[in-house]
Amino acid sequence: QVQLVESGGGLVQPGGSLRLSCAASGFILSTNGMAWYRQAPGKQRDWVAGITAGGSKSYANSVSGRFIISRDNIKNTVYLQMNSLKPEDTAVYYCKTSWRGMDYWGKGTLVTVSS
Repeated sequence: QVQLVESGGGLVQPGGSLRLSCAASGFILSTNGMAWYRQAPGKQRDWVAGITAGGSKSYANSVSGRFIISRDNIKNTVYLQMNSLKPEDTAVYYCKTSWRGMDYWGKGTLVTVSS
């Protein structure tokens, strides 16, 4: 059974940093692409960053240069390092993967950027 569990969210001041984690189980992380999405209050869920099975990374323009996605295949965990956070980064952050034709999402972790 595929499961994704996010953690690491919280309250941080503008300019601060957080590292989110997504613990994966039920599939082989090293053979799968992973992605982070976020959903701000009252808005649609948007793609933030992705990493392929081969390790190629891509980012939304709004976070490029501030966020870094990475993976630890031994720990079966994907990370999102978020730096220089802005109030507009406030959202629930979700990780996502696709496995055998189905999409799987975690339940999300809330990030609030406020002074």
